[in-house]
Amino acid sequence: MTQRRPHVQALSSLQTRRRRWLALSALVIAGVWFSAQALAQVPAIYQGADLKLGEQLIEQNKCSQCHATKVGGDGSAIYKPMGRINNAGLLRGMVEQCNSMLNLQMFPEEVTAVAAVLNRDHYQFK
Repeated sequence: MTQRRPHVQALSSLQTRRRRWLALSALVIAGVWFSAQALAQVPAIYQGADLKLGEQLIEQNKCSQCHATKVGGDGSAIYKPMGRINNAGLLRGMVEQCNSMLNLQMFPEEVTAVAAVLNRDHYQFK
């Protein structure tokens, strides 16, 4: 069995560390790129919207139950009505209309949060 010389082992260890660093750097860069792509997928009107708040407001205001009474089933048939809502702004406007008609008293940022959740879950406008 041949023995390695100490300086050869040190070189091998250095190469291993460099490879690990390069692999980690590649993962970080890929993560940043994918995050930027995901952010780019969100319409400008919904950038920075609080999705957790939107989810809470949908639950709190019983939006799904109201939609179910209007269209039957689980209420999801209300989404994407033929030709009515075809961009992110119109979706936000529809949520604002519900807010006004039902006197939900949501603030503008809350309306945007609800619309952003609906866009994420049902519409996927870009």
